[in-house]
Amino acid sequence: MSKSQNTTLPFDALVEVIKGRRSDYGHISGLKLDRAAPGEVWSSLPYRPVFVGDTETGVLHGGVVTAMLDESCGMAVQLALGGTGPIATLDLRIDYQRPATPGLDIKAHSICYRTTHSIAFVRSTAYQESEDDPVATATGCFMIGANRANMLADRATDHRSIPALDAPEDPAGPFVNSPFARCLGIRIQDDGTLMMPFSPKIIGNPILPAIHGGMTGAFLETTAIIGVTRELGTSAPPKPIGLTINYLRSGRALDSFANASIVKQGRRIVAFEAKAWQDDPDKPIASAFGHFMLRPTPGSDEE
Repeated sequence: MSKSQNTTLPFDALVEVIKGRRSDYGHISGLKLDRAAPGEVWSSLPYRPVFVGDTETGVLHGGVVTAMLDESCGMAVQLALGGTGPIATLDLRIDYQRPATPGLDIKAHSICYRTTHSIAFVRSTAYQESEDDPVATATGCFMIGANRANMLADRATDHRSIPALDAPEDPAGPFVNSPFARCLGIRIQDDGTLMMPFSPKIIGNPILPAIHGGMTGAFLETTAIIGVTRELGTSAPPKPIGLTINYLRSGRALDSFANASIVKQGRRIVAFEAKAWQDDPDKPIASAFGHFMLRPTPGSDEE
């Protein structure tokens, strides 16, 4: 397809194009499109040690689930639209139902249930053995015709050399127990803000290029975990309950920065907000609001 072509492909051909022309991160993560129907996608993500968020439990980083759901929802939207135009995530709400069982693949079922002239609405379920026992659920909105870079029309099927996902050892760093945070290269700066360096492996749209929305979500969630843990002075990281990410600007091929603060604190539940920016803190690329559950203190009552 050329840039000027806007003709809808036959459905089976469109599915094959989507399999070959997705985000850079989607390819190197190993995410597979297993089955498809108009506006509907079943996908799977093989378990990999680099996806772990806490080596003490083996549980996957929440950002891995967020990125998978974002990518899967995007594929469902592309199928609903016939692949005729570029899309971008406007917002994504993730509700974590339970920790993913270590060692098992994750699957997702995503449905684009309504489209308007400019907005697509989608929902998704991440699970392992049964969709009736979800790991997480998501709802989101995508902008239709968000920019002029349609990956399905403008990108060749032969892939460029993209770095592998690895987690460099850092025994003295703050993410010694979080391989996925190390994979993203996240660092804590002297002023307490977090920084995620730009890397080809976190690209979503390779034509712009733009950072994958799921990577921005993973960065914001990591920032919130660090910020809440530091502010409360707790030793154990909190457990994510839910997270809503609002995408405000395209994340360009630049380093990203983020900070987080507590909005409300109870005995067991903490509400937080976080924002990420690149060259100007007053122009955030994304913001997030969510809730964490704190590990119970012996002798205390639940809120």
